Amino acid sequence: MSVAVADVLIPLALDTAYSYAVPAGLDLAEGDVVQIPLGPRETVGVVWSLREGASGGNLRRVTAKVAEEGLRPPLRRLVDWIARYTLAPKGSALAMALRLPEEGTRSEVARIGVRATGAAPSRMTPARAKVIAVAADGTVRGKRALGLEAGVSASVVEGLIDDGVLEAVALAPERVAEPPDPDHPHAPLSGPQREAADALIATLTAPAPGGTAGEGGVTLLEGVTGAGKTEVYFEVVAEAVRRGVQSLVLMPEIALTAQFLDRFAARFGARPAAWHSGIGGRRRERIRAGVAAGEIPVVVGARSALFLPFRRLGLVVVDEEHEGAYKQDDGVCYHARDMAVVRAKLENAAVVLASATPSIETRVNAARGRYRRVLLPERFGGRRLPEIAAVDMRREAMPRGRYLSPTLTAAIAETNARGEQALLFLNRRGYAPLTLCRACGHRYQCPNCSTWLVEHRFRRALVCHHCGHAERRPEACAACGTLDNLAACGPGVERIAEEVAATFPDRRVIVLSSDFPGGAERLRAELQTVAEGGCDIVVGTQLVAKGHNFPHLTLVGVLDADIGLASGDPRAAERTFQLLQQVTGRAGRGEKPGRALVQTYQPEHPVIAALISGDAERFYAEETAAREVAGLPPFGRLAALIVSAAEREAAEAHGRALAQVADPPPGVMVLGPAEAPLALVRGRHRFRLLVKAEREVDIQSYLRDWLARGPKARGSVRVGIDVDPQSFL
Repeated sequence: MSVAVADVLIPLALDTAYSYAVPAGLDLAEGDVVQIPLGPRETVGVVWSLREGASGGNLRRVTAKVAEEGLRPPLRRLVDWIARYTLAPKGSALAMALRLPEEGTRSEVARIGVRATGAAPSRMTPARAKVIAVAADGTVRGKRALGLEAGVSASVVEGLIDDGVLEAVALAPERVAEPPDPDHPHAPLSGPQREAADALIATLTAPAPGGTAGEGGVTLLEGVTGAGKTEVYFEVVAEAVRRGVQSLVLMPEIALTAQFLDRFAARFGARPAAWHSGIGGRRRERIRAGVAAGEIPVVVGARSALFLPFRRLGLVVVDEEHEGAYKQDDGVCYHARDMAVVRAKLENAAVVLASATPSIETRVNAARGRYRRVLLPERFGGRRLPEIAAVDMRREAMPRGRYLSPTLTAAIAETNARGEQALLFLNRRGYAPLTLCRACGHRYQCPNCSTWLVEHRFRRALVCHHCGHAERRPEACAACGTLDNLAACGPGVERIAEEVAATFPDRRVIVLSSDFPGGAERLRAELQTVAEGGCDIVVGTQLVAKGHNFPHLTLVGVLDADIGLASGDPRAAERTFQLLQQVTGRAGRGEKPGRALVQTYQPEHPVIAALISGDAERFYAEETAAREVAGLPPFGRLAALIVSAAEREAAEAHGRALAQVADPPPGVMVLGPAEAPLALVRGRHRFRLLVKAEREVDIQSYLRDWLARGPKARGSVRVGIDVDPQSFL
C-alpha cells in the first residue's frame, strides 16, 4: 500500500527538500505551508512537490497545515529560478518569500472607540453636556476625536465612560491601504506624456473590459529629469486597477517612499500599501494576507516587495531602475530589477523600467529589441533643462580649509537674493572621512574593517560605515597621547554645512543625510520643508539626488565631482555620470530656470565633459563601445567568489586552492585570488576571485562544477558567490 509523500522545502540554507509522510485525512496541495518536525524541534516549510511513496517507510509525518495562504506556482518558480541563477541554497531563496510572524513580534495596538449608551450621568457639567450632545447621534468615535469635536479634555470623556454614559467599543483594524480611485481628479497629461502612457497601457496583458490584452514584455520609460515619468506610469497603474489586476512599484530606497506616497495619494485619492523594513509586526502580516487575497491592488515597496504573494500581478514598475540599491549583496545576492523582469514573465505581467539615466544593460537590451523603449525627451510644461557649467578647481583661489569655490559662493548669494533655493551636493556622510594626529600621523581605523573611521561631529563620534563600529572622538591621540592635536581631513556634508553657516550666517540651512537622527519621519518632514521653500540652502548626500521635486530650487552646486572616477570599478564612469546627471536635474523643476555648477579638477574627463555638454547619447555610445571591446556586461558575464575567514592566511590559502582547480573552459577566464580592496570587513579577511566569461557561456554550470571539484570550506572559511556583481570592493 502506498502513502502520500510531501517533499517539503524549509526556509534555511539547505538546497534540498525533505520528505515527509502525509497523515491520512490531511488534504495538502503543492505550495501549502506546513508544520513539520526537524530534529528535536518543530519548524515550517512549503510543500514543493507531492508524490506516492511505498508504505512501511520510516518517514516522519507532517504535523499540520499552517493556516496561511500558500505559495502560488509563479512564486515557487521564482524561488527555483533565483536559486539556480545565484547558486544560493534553495531554502535561502525561499526564506525571502516565506515571511512568517516572528516570535515576540509586537501586534498592532487595538483601536478603541466610544458611543453613547443612553444612560444619564450621575452629575452634569457644561463640559459633560457638550460631549453628550455630540455623542447623541450614536456614531462610534475615537476618544480623542470625541473630545476634540466637543471641545473638552480627554479626562471628561474618560469620566463619562466610568459613569456608564459612554461605552468603549472595539474598532476594526485600520485598513493597510484604501482602494485607489483610477478616475480621481488630477492634472491632465501633456501630449507627449499621453502618448507614452498609451504606449505603456498597450502592453498590459490583462484584457480591458470588452477589449483585448496587450503584448506584455518589458518597456524602458526613459525621460529627462522633470519629464513627468511618474505621472505617466501612474496612468498605467490606473488602467491596471480598472482591469482588476495588481501592481507593484519598486523604489530603490525607503527615503524616496514617503514623498512618493503623497504623490500617489494626490493622483488616486488614497495611499497604496507600503512595504519596506520599517513596516513591522501585525501590519506586515495583514499586507501579505491582503496581497495574497487580491484585496490590495497596489503595493509600493523596496526590493523585498518582489517576493510578496500576489494573486493577480499584472504590472511591475521599477522606478530609478539604474540604482545600485536594487542589488542585494548579503545572503542571496540578486538584483531586484532583473528579478522583477523574471517574476513578471512568470506571472505574465507587463514591466516598466523608468529612469532618466538608464543602466547600460537596459539601454543595450532596448537597442537590441529585447525591450521596448518609450522616450520623453523634454521636461513637462516646456521647462528647460538646467544650464550646467564646470568650475575648474585648478584655477580657483581657494582659502585653506574651505571647499566652496568663490564662483559657487557668489552663485549661492545671487540665488538666495532672488528668493530661490540652492542645493550643495557632496556624496560623503559625516564631517570628515579621515581623522589623524598632527603630531605622530596616527590615523583612526576601524578595528573590524580595513577602512578609516568617519568623524560625525553632530554625534561626537568616529564611525565605520561598513560594520557600524562607533567610538567617541578622543581628546588625546590614542598613539602618542598628544592633547587637542587631531585633524579632520577632507570634507563631509557636516563640514560643508559648517562652512555654509559661517559664510551665510543669516540663511536657513537644512542638512539631508541618511544617518542623521530622527529616522524616516524626520527626513520626510525636512524634505517637505525644502519642497515648500522653508529653507535657503540644502546640503545633502546622494539621498537628494533622485526622485525629489523641489520647485523653488534653481541652483545645484556639486562639490568634489571627481569622487569615484579614479575607482577600479568597471561601472565607475557610468555611476558617476548617472549620479551627477540626477543631482543637477534637481534644478529648475519649477517655474524658474535652473543651473548647476560642477566643481572638478578634471573638466576634460569624458564623464564631466558629457555632463557639461548635455550630450548623454555620446557618453552612452562611448561607454557602451568600451564595454563591448572589453567583453564586460552586458556583452560578457562576470561572477565573483569572495573567500573570507577569521584569519588572513586561511582565506588566502583557500582562495589559492580554489584557483588551482579552476580549470576554466574556452570562453572563461579566472582572475585571482587577490586581496579585496576592502580586505577586512566585520573582522573577516577577504580574498576575491573573478570569473570573466563570454556572453554565451553557462557561467552557473561552470561555477557549480568548479566548487564541486574544489576544496571544502573548513573552520571559519566561507565562500560567497555573487553572479553579476555590482560592487568590486
